[in-house]
Amino acid sequence: MSQVPNSPLSPDQPNTGTHEQVTELATPAAPASGGRSKTYALMASGTLVSRMLGFVRTAMLAMAIGSVTSVADIFEKANVIPTIIFMLLAGGVFNVVLIPQLIKASKAKDRGAAYTSKLVTLTIVVMGALTVVLTVCAQPIIIALTNNWTDPMIALGTAFAYWSLPQIFFYGLYAVLGQVLNAHGRFAAFMWAPAANNLIQLLVIGSFMLVFGAYSSGDPMDSWSTGKTIWLAGGATLGIIMQSLVLLWPLKKTHLKLRFDFSWRGMGLRRVGRLAIWTLAAMVIGNISSLIYSKIVSGATAARTELSAEQAASVAGEYALNTSQLITVLPHSLFALTVATVLFNDFTRAFADRRRKDIGPLLNQGMRSTAIPIIFFTVVFIVLAGPLGRLFAGSSENSVQAAAAIGQLLVLTALGLPFKSIQFFMLRVFFADEDTRTPMLIQSSIAAIGLIGAVLAAWLVDPINIAAAIAFIYGITNVISAVITHYLIKRRYGDYGVTKVIDTYIRIGWMATLSAIIGCIPLALLGGFSFGFAYDSLFSAAVTICVVGLIMAISFVLLLHRTKVPELAGFLGPLLRRIPGLPKP
Repeated sequence: MSQVPNSPLSPDQPNTGTHEQVTELATPAAPASGGRSKTYALMASGTLVSRMLGFVRTAMLAMAIGSVTSVADIFEKANVIPTIIFMLLAGGVFNVVLIPQLIKASKAKDRGAAYTSKLVTLTIVVMGALTVVLTVCAQPIIIALTNNWTDPMIALGTAFAYWSLPQIFFYGLYAVLGQVLNAHGRFAAFMWAPAANNLIQLLVIGSFMLVFGAYSSGDPMDSWSTGKTIWLAGGATLGIIMQSLVLLWPLKKTHLKLRFDFSWRGMGLRRVGRLAIWTLAAMVIGNISSLIYSKIVSGATAARTELSAEQAASVAGEYALNTSQLITVLPHSLFALTVATVLFNDFTRAFADRRRKDIGPLLNQGMRSTAIPIIFFTVVFIVLAGPLGRLFAGSSENSVQAAAAIGQLLVLTALGLPFKSIQFFMLRVFFADEDTRTPMLIQSSIAAIGLIGAVLAAWLVDPINIAAAIAFIYGITNVISAVITHYLIKRRYGDYGVTKVIDTYIRIGWMATLSAIIGCIPLALLGGFSFGFAYDSLFSAAVTICVVGLIMAISFVLLLHRTKVPELAGFLGPLLRRIPGLPKP
């Protein structure tokens, strides 16, 4: 599990727990105003396609090895560790510090080719050395990050880790190449590259099931083999390799004359280090917290071995928790991250031009512009938690119990979604003001609160329920972090119209709640509350989600239109303007 509540890098407070987290490192240069709509569309479409492919990948993986099995949790542990370690060691530098340096360098006569060459070379050397050391230490890492695992579990986790840890190097390469592209105004490639990874994953998992068969019942560890390990974990690493290498083609289109350059003196690394100190501290705190959460949740994997097959299928573990995060993070990544990535540059220019009075209106605009989709999807996740869980529960004989376990986590993780997106916008203001100390202090406070709660949960809660307890803690920390960040923003930059923001979210929230009540009627008829048709198969779950979701969406839009919510026109306007014959909002 790779939750990093309220990480400065992101957004993903909590983060996705998958390779998508690294995508959110970008803080790109501002596009020309005339091309902003196109930029939004390219970034959002890349994120959407990547996430949808990621959903299919996750659903197929559950079919291949189960969703609440020991192998699923062990593979998830090994495959997520590279993401967390990369973020722990280098994420903060890529996130906030290097992109301004690249933007400055891009204004030189060589368009930053000399500086970029040094930076890419340095990344290759440092990340390569770290990857070798960490891969050699695979077994101690697995032992340190697990709780009560048996020797066979440790052995399988180590084997998976040997194949997964090399991903660290390619995450570093992907991040630095993506930042170079963003600094030169090529945003889309960085957002689309994960799609290549997911396509590779689909081929790997599909061929895995053709060769070895899909999971049906029992403990898949009983028949596990070295070939399965190499196929699954090696294929996962191949996807990350392709995710980084596909950036070489758009990089070539920039016509930067890059070469290996080991002359690192004069790069300003000492100054970069001073700028990064607070961001790095926040990354260390956040990702160490993530590793501790991961260790605590792994207790569910060990506890499951003492239960019957039917009972074990109801015990959510690390894989189920990360799946719930993957689902609930989609609207945040698609709307909040996309808008804030571009809006960040408006903040930066306002500070550069000493227009601090413009910060409040910009922040208010960002928060309100994403209220409609964020709140609607929050309600959708709560109403359709069970059928959504069924999509990612595989096709085993106990898939209904697994769906219920995942659905429970979906409800808990969805509750913090609006606060996560709101806080993300506020954190961008600090970063635009080149203040990384304040986010670090926020991160430290939230990490302390979250870890105290997690340790108490590990002590008081039965291991079979620990994933739900941690998911609840994530939601609570999202709320607390939003409140703390709001207070600091208001104290430093003045009122940003928070009353209007709250009023917007409440009005939209009421309409979303009414649409949820309407949606519960067809959901009940489809067996959503009685484990009927909605849980019979992946197909029936998908049909239920489409039918109920469409009814909720239509009801929601009509209610917003009827009550004349002004944000509706701003949200639907760009789409409606492209449809001939419709009145222009």
